[in-house]
Amino acid sequence: MIVVTVSDVAKESGPCVRCYVFLALIVVTILAATGVWNPFPTVWDWVDRSQPISEPDVVWQQRVGGTPKSVTIAGDTVIVEQRTRVEARSLATGTQLWERKADWSAVAGGDRDPVVAVGKLLVKGYELLDPTTGAVRRRDGDAVAVWTYRNAVLDVRCAQPTDCTLTAWEPRGTRPLWTAFLPGVHSGLLADNPDLLGSRRLTAPRIDGGVAGPESVPPLLGFPVDGRVHVVDTATGRVLQNVQPGREERLAVIGGRLLRITATSRDGTCYFTVSARDPATAQEVWRRTGLNLRTADYAGCVQREDPQGARNVLIGVGPDGREAVLDGYDGRLLQVGGDGEKLLAVDDRYALVRSADKRSILGRELSVDQTRWTRAAGGKSGAALTPYAAVIAEEKPSGLIAVDPRTGRELAVLRTTANALAVGRNGMIIGEGREIGYVRWGAGTSVPPPPDEGPLPGPDTGRTWQPPSDDGRCGPKRELCD
Repeated sequence: MIVVTVSDVAKESGPCVRCYVFLALIVVTILAATGVWNPFPTVWDWVDRSQPISEPDVVWQQRVGGTPKSVTIAGDTVIVEQRTRVEARSLATGTQLWERKADWSAVAGGDRDPVVAVGKLLVKGYELLDPTTGAVRRRDGDAVAVWTYRNAVLDVRCAQPTDCTLTAWEPRGTRPLWTAFLPGVHSGLLADNPDLLGSRRLTAPRIDGGVAGPESVPPLLGFPVDGRVHVVDTATGRVLQNVQPGREERLAVIGGRLLRITATSRDGTCYFTVSARDPATAQEVWRRTGLNLRTADYAGCVQREDPQGARNVLIGVGPDGREAVLDGYDGRLLQVGGDGEKLLAVDDRYALVRSADKRSILGRELSVDQTRWTRAAGGKSGAALTPYAAVIAEEKPSGLIAVDPRTGRELAVLRTTANALAVGRNGMIIGEGREIGYVRWGAGTSVPPPPDEGPLPGPDTGRTWQPPSDDGRCGPKRELCD
């Protein structure tokens, strides 16, 4: 039995506050030990409660088990890849649907047929999971690499180091679409989406490189094997070319063409020539000189980088220092920037450009080379383009803004230091540390986004937003729709 005497320590000038607090703690401890009442879990939840990561507040906010490596919206779910595990959460509520151990994961498929590829490092094979239930839809035990796209899954398996088979599948298909034979791949086990010879995207602080989600498979893919490039037609699986670059060349496969980029050192500078060939006939279809695709580091003009661009377009710098956007298929100049302007983001449809005075961002439509909208922005603002929204990251004051890429109409305006992690049809995922949250379009804007105009349902019960209905959203080759 515990006896507490407060008279021994009481002060003559008044009641002993410390004694009463000490007595209260003893009473609470006795109640908790006997199971009558335990306030400590509630108190700890209050101390550990997460602060909102944006203003206005997100639809939901959850703390995941570790700092995410990637976050992707897959239909009605959010796939969170961590260092040793992957988990799925409901896009409507944020509640966890399933979790499993995995060293890597990648999402394939579109809004209606998403799947999640998972696997372990240094172990052959992978599994395709249903993003809602986590159930295994297809399992492979031999593949050494996997590439995930919006409309296809490609994998490669090797019977011998010089005898490999590339296979294409529909995201939820169980029968191969085609197979192609390659004389090897990069050495070792490559996990998900190893680099191919294409373009490298522009990046921006506080906007994840995979914010747009999986893209459609390009018409041609370039596989580097033992110093040569094997060009594969992704519609049929035919290997169209087997090319070795010259000493001063770098090869890239962009927009359905095989590009030969030559950088020659002369007179203390680098001279560039870009030649595009049809892989089926090996005939040259266009050529440009004096256009720097930023492939060389100027140390002897050695080309160590892929050209900048996205999907079927390239970014180059002319002799006058102005940036230009080219169509990789036919070499057309889709846009030539003004003096002092800086490209922040580009895809087949639009370009986001920082003005020469660094006070605004311009949204331009490439098909007409016309400025569609302008909005004020800081000199250090970053931006990215996705199929559903253009995302702008502001520094002072810190915030994230999502707009319609064609009209500039605001979809969400957030005061936050969080990063933009994933963009979907009806909103985006933002995150800071282990905290992630879902922002529905219309947050922080004075005018709500347009109502749903089509049969595509949203993943939650709120308002849905449709991308512009014009054919431009399909891309110049309709690769996003066909």
